[in-house]
Amino acid sequence: MNEMNDMAWLPLAALLVSLFAAITIFSLPETARSARTVINLAAAACKVALVVLMVWRVSLGFEDTFSFQIIGGIDFVLRADALGVMFAGLSSILWLCTTVYAIGYLEGAANRKRFFGFFSLCVTSTLGIALAGNLFTFLIFYEMLTLSTYPLVAHAGTPKALAAGRVYLRYTLSAGVVVLLGVVLLYSLTGDQSFASEQGLDRYLGDHRGLLMLIFALLVGGLAVKAAIVPLHGWLPRAMVAPAPVSALLHAVAVVKAGAFGILRIIYDLYGIELSVELGVTTWLAALAAFTILYGSLRAITQAELKPRLAFSTISQVSYIVLGACLVGPFGTIGALAHLLHQGLMKVTLFFCAGSYAEELGIHRIDEMNGAGRRMPLTSIAFTLSALGMVGLPPTAGFITKWYLGIGAIEAQMLWVVAVLVLSSVLNALYFLPIIYRLWFCQGPAHGVGEWPSEQRLGRLETHGWLLWPAVFTATVSLLAGLLAGLPFSPLDWATRVAVGEYLP
Repeated sequence: MNEMNDMAWLPLAALLVSLFAAITIFSLPETARSARTVINLAAAACKVALVVLMVWRVSLGFEDTFSFQIIGGIDFVLRADALGVMFAGLSSILWLCTTVYAIGYLEGAANRKRFFGFFSLCVTSTLGIALAGNLFTFLIFYEMLTLSTYPLVAHAGTPKALAAGRVYLRYTLSAGVVVLLGVVLLYSLTGDQSFASEQGLDRYLGDHRGLLMLIFALLVGGLAVKAAIVPLHGWLPRAMVAPAPVSALLHAVAVVKAGAFGILRIIYDLYGIELSVELGVTTWLAALAAFTILYGSLRAITQAELKPRLAFSTISQVSYIVLGACLVGPFGTIGALAHLLHQGLMKVTLFFCAGSYAEELGIHRIDEMNGAGRRMPLTSIAFTLSALGMVGLPPTAGFITKWYLGIGAIEAQMLWVVAVLVLSSVLNALYFLPIIYRLWFCQGPAHGVGEWPSEQRLGRLETHGWLLWPAVFTATVSLLAGLLAGLPFSPLDWATRVAVGEYLP
């Protein structure tokens, strides 16, 4: 395979930007703070520009592809298609926002060179997953993501952080082995399987139905670990010991989204929705996703600390993507793909705000948040908007997601999914509204009642500007994603483009 075109360099260049940044950062001394900041911001801005160019070219009908043969029958392929640039756009924009946030968050901290070096490798891996043109390339970056995120999870170096890192490795490396087994079995059956192959797996259905089901179970089962689908979710709450920028990256774009995105690739681009339905695999996967949605919400209600509550919320929310993919029809697909972007914007905002509360006021527990809305109004407005979006109140982006998933469930004649969506929204309200109430309506230190656990004055504003503005920006974008959902190039519009390509090729 030697598929190239005049812009074949574009996906490769987008990938290499963050890889070059990582290598450069590792080569700098720990004290080179200004140089490291410039490299981080310049590389992140450059990656956004390259991804925007890819989005524009995909909108014109081009799919820029870079490939080379590694050995006979196995190719390394990067392809900028509609689904891939959708995920690449999310990862590049949120990398820029999280980079800004992390620069302020880690001010004066130790081991910043190590942090930002692996941070850039993590983004390289995520973009490689987004632009992978076949299973082999996907697997390379999927395993690279595991290895590059471990140092971030264990960054603090405390016994608790190191223990969480070991748990994370046990889960994700085991998952990688399972995915590898699925890839080997598929290769033995079909050869190197491209995500853009015109020859699907349907022709193997008659003689290899059981093997196709086994391969699907291995691939999706391995991906379900990073997607934190119950009962394979145990690593995620433990990983909350990581710094807030890492938590934001893990939950909004890098790890859990990589798992969910991989499942979308398997269902839509490898097996195809018709074959997946014929094999019956979407039914049990939908049931598992629905259970995860409710389980994660129930566990979130019981959490007394803010970051663990947000972690269990992620377990619940990411499974909306998987559930939507299992609804046979364009509306379910639109809901799933839109939520891939919507949840990323809302969840990164929530973790930005959680980190700001911890850094500025020493707040970690929900019962410590009384009155924080008056002390940190912009941060708390950003948190409130994103939390209401997670609940699904109109006109937020979360409402758009649940509306399309509900229509998709009715279209697919799976009315029990509508009940799951309604119950989930009620549970979302039960664990987010008490926080909002404490922020704005309870008496606390901002009202002269008691004092904050550990108040700092990090800047002239309510907190350091590096911490404040990324949260305000992502909250604003998530709100606009709901208010302006009908505009061209909105998350909903792009999700619709992908769905139309899937159902009306």
